[in-house]
Amino acid sequence: MRTSIVWLHNDLRTRDNPALHHAASEGHVLPLFAWAPSEEKDWQPGGAHKWWLHHSLSELAKSLTDAGSPLVLQKGPSLDAILKTAKQSKASHVYWNERYEPLLRRRDLKIQASLRDTGLEVKTFQGALLHDPDEIRTNKGDPYRVFTPFWKKFKDLVAVPQPLPAPQLTPPSNSIESLAVEDLELLPTIDWAGGLRETWTPGEKGAHDRINAFIDEGILTYHDRRDRPDLDGTSTVSPHLRYGEISPRQIWNAVTDQHPRARGAMAYLREIGWREFSYHLLYHFPHTTTKPLNERFKSFPWSGDKVALKRWQKGLTGYPIVDAGMRQLWHTGWMHNRVRMIVASFLTKDLLIRWQEGAAWFWDTLVDGDLANNTQGWQWSAGCGADAQPFFRIFNPVSQGRKFDPEGAYVRKWIPEIAELPAKLIHAPWEASPAALKDAGVVLGDTYPEPIVDHSDARKSALAAFEKLR
Repeated sequence: MRTSIVWLHNDLRTRDNPALHHAASEGHVLPLFAWAPSEEKDWQPGGAHKWWLHHSLSELAKSLTDAGSPLVLQKGPSLDAILKTAKQSKASHVYWNERYEPLLRRRDLKIQASLRDTGLEVKTFQGALLHDPDEIRTNKGDPYRVFTPFWKKFKDLVAVPQPLPAPQLTPPSNSIESLAVEDLELLPTIDWAGGLRETWTPGEKGAHDRINAFIDEGILTYHDRRDRPDLDGTSTVSPHLRYGEISPRQIWNAVTDQHPRARGAMAYLREIGWREFSYHLLYHFPHTTTKPLNERFKSFPWSGDKVALKRWQKGLTGYPIVDAGMRQLWHTGWMHNRVRMIVASFLTKDLLIRWQEGAAWFWDTLVDGDLANNTQGWQWSAGCGADAQPFFRIFNPVSQGRKFDPEGAYVRKWIPEIAELPAKLIHAPWEASPAALKDAGVVLGDTYPEPIVDHSDARKSALAAFEKLR
């Protein structure tokens, strides 16, 4: 009976795991996770990533033990970890689910060639996406740069299969060396993760609990509530999806089985489509992790204001909806998507700071930091990516706050120092009279900062900078 190693990365689940499923159908299975962050170079896991990974691996280890074959943990390099484990287990096959991040894809192809050179059989599967990024092309054979025609072609071509069940595993008889999760030293040495613990339950069970609750209680109103950060209107399943604790086809089928034609369900599946589009772009334009897709923006006159960047990062810009979002991010490792667009517009257009700075900060602080989504989101906001928001569309943080947080509940939650201001003033405290500020206990420039820039002036400066590209 053959023994197969299943090399796990961002597919930390037992259900609908193609590599695990097929390996289990063919013999003994040895699940392996190799911790090799240096192989990701500029996009090594940030602090929030590592916190989540620690707990996700702990949950996965329990699930795999219950299924019959314990998780083996090793430190990288990945190739060395696989070869060491293969030698100890006398494995003849190595299975894994493909990754599409440019650097990791190149790494995996090299590892695949090296393993085959040693006589090991390698099989790879598609488990992270609903489609192969090379599958969908324009009629001219080019990759898509605009979402709407991509999405139309996607729906015409892609048939989403039913998820695979969790397999029963049979371990090899050999004794295999393994580290404990704690040996990977993923948790912070200074405990700043209290807000993450309060907010999240990493792991496969937590993922299914979240999506099931959303489908039962929230999806029918998703279309109307998704842009409101003051309401519980989104699934918040993104970090589970990022670590592969749940697969996109599990989500797709769960939604379509229960709400096949509901407006909110269709709007939600469209967001899954945006994730597919983001990977389509990353696959075909791998340079976009650091460089703009629209080459005109290579010469954009960005500011290098480190003080302004730090104030943005800390949620001290003086614009409440921006600051609330940045504080939510720091406390929970997550930010509402509408607010992500607002804070990104503010950084790139009000402060004229390079989008790459924002992408790097999000990468380090988001529990759902996904290279494709992060890249596409920041390039969209900065106006330099595919199907991007035009640069001249500059979000007004005050009007955005008043529209999407009309009573100020979101701002009050994350900026308690201005919580006593009335709704009509809470998104623009500088418009309050001295008496109103006193009644609310607010001292601008002391208890809460004055605006870092005047939005009207900043908008004019951004448009003038954009004109220089023409």
